[in-house]
Amino acid sequence: MSTAHEPTSGTPNGTADSTAAGTSTDPATGTAATSRTTRSTHHQVLVIGGGTAGISVAARLRRAGVGGVGLLEPSDTHYYQPLWTLVGGGCAPLAESARPEASLIPGKTRWIKDRAESVDPDSRTVSTAGGALLGYDRLVVCPGIQLDWNRVPGMSEALDSPYASSNYAPELAPKTWGLIRGLRSGTAVFTMPSGPIKCAGAPQKIAYLAADHWRREGVLDKIRIVLVLPTPAMFGVPEFAAELERVATRYGIEVRKNSELTEVDADSRKAVIANNADGSSESVEYDLLHTVPPQSAPDWIKAGPLAGRSDPGGYTEVDRHTLRHVRYPEIFALGDAGSTPNSKTGAAIRKQAPVAVENLRASLAGRGLTAHYDGYASCPITTARDRMLLAEFDYSMRHTPSFPFIDTTRERRDMWYLKRRGLPFLYWRLMLKGLA
Repeated sequence: MSTAHEPTSGTPNGTADSTAAGTSTDPATGTAATSRTTRSTHHQVLVIGGGTAGISVAARLRRAGVGGVGLLEPSDTHYYQPLWTLVGGGCAPLAESARPEASLIPGKTRWIKDRAESVDPDSRTVSTAGGALLGYDRLVVCPGIQLDWNRVPGMSEALDSPYASSNYAPELAPKTWGLIRGLRSGTAVFTMPSGPIKCAGAPQKIAYLAADHWRREGVLDKIRIVLVLPTPAMFGVPEFAAELERVATRYGIEVRKNSELTEVDADSRKAVIANNADGSSESVEYDLLHTVPPQSAPDWIKAGPLAGRSDPGGYTEVDRHTLRHVRYPEIFALGDAGSTPNSKTGAAIRKQAPVAVENLRASLAGRGLTAHYDGYASCPITTARDRMLLAEFDYSMRHTPSFPFIDTTRERRDMWYLKRRGLPFLYWRLMLKGLA
């Protein structure tokens, strides 16, 4: 299983280039992409990753007039991943979640179309899969999170069968909707792994969207729904946990807390669920399985010097407020591959990006770091095909609403429109352009 730009002529904006081969320019954006990477280049700021965090940071750097920005990203397609839950729930088309990567890279940013393999912070260089050696004055690490499909025995095999899917891969999200739409009776199992994952509410969201569809079709009473959560509560913030308890009860969902999927037998369609609180386990036969893989930092970060020395997930070890590496002051990190103990969401990145850029610029100027990230994250939790609650919180795990004049701890129709229309607009038109 697998899922998912400054001019290049001469040495503009402080970018030194030892060769001039293998570049092309998007005529619409002026973005230069190096398809066959040069052997040795140097950037004032090198950004690893062209996802939400990387594009947002590059855009803010360019708006601030920072030159010599390079962005290392191998993918041709950029996805707005929060939409995949709605794709799996039959509420949005997959194509709406995708844009060409080249159309999103900020102008005058050098797009290095390659993949990072290692970082040497002592020599301030990044080695790539294509054999390039990229130098930097400052490095921003945001390659995203790794989906470890093979850590649960049988998970990959199950996903290749006609009875299991996962909204965590774009090619599988439409399959999820096909399975939900086709089920008229039987048992549906929805699972969430332990440990940090991106969009921790997504495993629940699809269960509620499926249950609401079956309710509307008049078959909900014929379908047993089992929701497997590794946490002791439905959510880490009490106000939202209480509301989600009510939602689960309304749909008749059997919630297995402190539990996780440990094995799948695709041939017999059995999911083994372990209770981490009492050590017991049960085997549940399923007609539909929606599963989420365990996740971690990319292997090359885990194996390298940037990882936390006592962090089993191998995330880039940064100060949780300044986003600067705790051992290498030239390196910053944000997004899913960073060690900050917040929920890994796009909303968190929206708050992290301005802090990272402000502190990076201060570092370049020899000033102290004054920008501060408070751990803000949010999770728009769809509870029906026209209802949503907006969970917002910070490091303290207190409810920190952006709209204090309305109660977002309850299911609301207006929050659904925010999820379906408002947030995608904010993402494509403002956030990725460094404007929000």
